[in-house]
Amino acid sequence: MKRFLLLAAFSFSNLAIWAQSTLSGTVTDDKGKPVKGASVYLDNTIDGTTTDSAGHFTFSTSEAGAQTLVASEVSHENAGIPVTVKGDLTGLTIKMKSTAHSLDDVTITAGSFEASDKNKTILTPLDVVTTAGSQADVVRAIQTLPGTQAQGAQTGLFVRGGDASEAAVVVDGMVAQNAFLSTAPGVAARSRFGPFQFKGVAFSSGGYSARYGQALSSVLELNTNDLPDKSTINLGINMAGVYASGSKLFKKTSVDASAYYNNLTPFYGIAKTNVDYYDVPKGGGGSAKYTWAPNKNGLLKAGVNYSQFRSGTRVPSPSDATQVLDFGIKSQNVYSSLSYKQTFKDKWMLFTSAAYSYNQDDVKWDTIAAPSKDDRTQVRAEVKNYTTSRLSILLGGEMQHFHYDRTFSVWNTNFTETQIAGYAEADWNAMHWLALKPGVRYEHSILLNSDVIMPRLALGIKSGLHGQFSLAGGMFYQTVDQQYLLAGYRPQMQQAVHYIANYQYMHKDRTLRIEGYYKSYDQLVRQFTAYSPNNFATPYGYVDNTGYGYATGAELFWRDKKTIKNADYWISYSFIDTKRLFKNYPTEAQPDFIASHTLNVVTKYFIEKWSTQINVTYNFATGRPYYNPSKPASEFFTDRTPDYNNLSLTVNYLHSIGKWFTVVYAGIDNITNAQNIFGYRYDAFGNKYPVRPALYRSVFVGVNFSLTAFDKDEL
Repeated sequence: MKRFLLLAAFSFSNLAIWAQSTLSGTVTDDKGKPVKGASVYLDNTIDGTTTDSAGHFTFSTSEAGAQTLVASEVSHENAGIPVTVKGDLTGLTIKMKSTAHSLDDVTITAGSFEASDKNKTILTPLDVVTTAGSQADVVRAIQTLPGTQAQGAQTGLFVRGGDASEAAVVVDGMVAQNAFLSTAPGVAARSRFGPFQFKGVAFSSGGYSARYGQALSSVLELNTNDLPDKSTINLGINMAGVYASGSKLFKKTSVDASAYYNNLTPFYGIAKTNVDYYDVPKGGGGSAKYTWAPNKNGLLKAGVNYSQFRSGTRVPSPSDATQVLDFGIKSQNVYSSLSYKQTFKDKWMLFTSAAYSYNQDDVKWDTIAAPSKDDRTQVRAEVKNYTTSRLSILLGGEMQHFHYDRTFSVWNTNFTETQIAGYAEADWNAMHWLALKPGVRYEHSILLNSDVIMPRLALGIKSGLHGQFSLAGGMFYQTVDQQYLLAGYRPQMQQAVHYIANYQYMHKDRTLRIEGYYKSYDQLVRQFTAYSPNNFATPYGYVDNTGYGYATGAELFWRDKKTIKNADYWISYSFIDTKRLFKNYPTEAQPDFIASHTLNVVTKYFIEKWSTQINVTYNFATGRPYYNPSKPASEFFTDRTPDYNNLSLTVNYLHSIGKWFTVVYAGIDNITNAQNIFGYRYDAFGNKYPVRPALYRSVFVGVNFSLTAFDKDEL
């Protein structure tokens, strides 16, 4: 009997093998081009395979009779053909209709602006340098996008109700601990990085990826250039200094280097300043970068940036608005990074990176020395599996180790923190019209002995060929401002919860984006002492995490590069309603760095006959709150400054001088010389003094020489 059963089983297995049929053929798009990575299968069975780089497929099946052969791929509509399986079938052809006429498959856009794909560009490095009023600063250009706040007397990126400490700047996955130049109190400073160092800019005004943490409001992600297209040299001179840069391309490697020196003496010699400089800002620095592509799917980058500046400014005394103090600063900064990215057989991606940064500010408050220094070491490793053409899974972890040290006269304070994080995130295009991105992040703070878990979720739903809806939300945690940690306080991490919804339409170089959001704050740091407008005072008294707040708003973005030939313009509008009770606020109030309404209009026009581009930018913001000590606590921050207005103009002229391609540029910021005010200070007698930007109006002229040709499309 056993022999009979074994013989029967053997016979049936041979029959099944004998009954197998082989199906083979090609999958193409509606233009006849092969579709790589498409899933090809018999409907309602598990028999199938994936097409190779030439669109070919082959697989075996034991099914027979009438069947439906289906092909699916993330950027095409599903397609199928009827087949009758009676043995091997060869030469089968499946044609798939592309959905990628403008947006490809649905992509999640809630809270995110990206400029790394030419078909989905919001702002490119060239957009940054040709935006009037940006002064070639990435952050100032970002401030023309919705959700941001223009600043004239404070440094940093202020997004959707958050202060500067709530926005993180990330370079190749690594946090830039000192992303802005050091400056005197009440004087805004530009970011440290030049726009042409980067191939892409991703700005998230909320609901950002689980890859990042320690930012309650937003992340500005900058990705450095890969191998250059060709070797080149750039030279430049302007009213603020001189600079030179160059790239040398070899077969699989490249070397990039730059150097610059800035001295604002000529600039401030013709500009009337609102700040009294007894030592005009001056300094310089440079960068070096090595790039190596060991194979077509691998890339190594190693770079270092160094800068050194000094300045001397007479600033109002924090304790007496009628008095001024000499504030001198000498600053040194180093930022170095190393990263490697490798893809294996289009199924796995490995990314590793490390960075070290150091900053030292030798400050003198009048005759009192107040040096400070900080450094950060960080590593990141992540692996991504492209499970199918519609699903990828990312797993990663990072470690941040940083130290801050401050001295004022004979008093020294410092702290050391180590933060460890792990995260997981999936990108799933469930259908060509539906995309999901669930994620979760875990963080541990050794200094605070605290653990937090942050779930996050985003999704996109395609609505027609060129439009889509997106939703995003999640939890975000961040340690308190460093001034509290330096003072010895150890409150727990602060929390924010984001809810975002948007609609985006992109077609023929036109982009419309409408977004609404709600953000709740909890566990904010609160200091139970009398309010003081001096942001540089050392915290004292009782401190806990009982602060709270909210921010809600609506935003509009419209960009059009199609309607007018050789013209490009965008309009952004933001409305925000926000209040918070934190730090030493006596009651819940709208912060003094927030304007309820902001409007930006950016225009660019190229005149071919004259090889000239004209750029005009207009910025508007309603008045922001300021502290009036004569008002009771119930009317805290209820007074408003005048509205903010700024009209800027730049002109770029292209010309060739021998082998050198030349751009001459000139700009005027605040053409109308509007007397913008960002707040008021009061003396002991109730007299108020306006807080002004360093300059009301400025003029800037320069010229750039390059061995690589410029093109009007680049401007």
